[in-house]
Amino acid sequence: MLEIGSTVPDVALEDTTGQVVRLSEFRGTASVLIYFMRSTSCPVCTGHVKDLAARAEELAAAGVRVLVAVPEGRAEAKAWRAKRGLSLRVVSGRNGTPHEAFGLAKKMLQQSGSVLIDRDGVVRHAHAATMPTSAYDKKGIAKAVEGLAKVR
Repeated sequence: MLEIGSTVPDVALEDTTGQVVRLSEFRGTASVLIYFMRSTSCPVCTGHVKDLAARAEELAAAGVRVLVAVPEGRAEAKAWRAKRGLSLRVVSGRNGTPHEAFGLAKKMLQQSGSVLIDRDGVVRHAHAATMPTSAYDKKGIAKAVEGLAKVR
């Protein structure tokens, strides 16, 4: 997992429409919160995504764009997003999973968690867990988002 204060490499992801999403495209314009789901079949992770969707406007007002990263391929991600009527951008990996690109290892289960990257490409929040019940650090994310205003 990336460490707080480290610079994020320019990872290339793919959204559900097949469009390439490069983290560098956000540099200088927006911060990015990536929530990594254990899988699209995880009901706990889906609950976390629902909360993020409900907070999307609040996060956007703070200059934060939300991406939901799934370990499955684009077709599965697209079906999962459509079934839930999500407006959030859902991404999968182009070469491997987004989880691998960010150091979220698959142990017994796929790890899940979140990374907040500021507009300069620096990690301001990083949290991972094997059990999805402890993967969504809502308070930690809120504190890191609040800290973004001080960094600007």
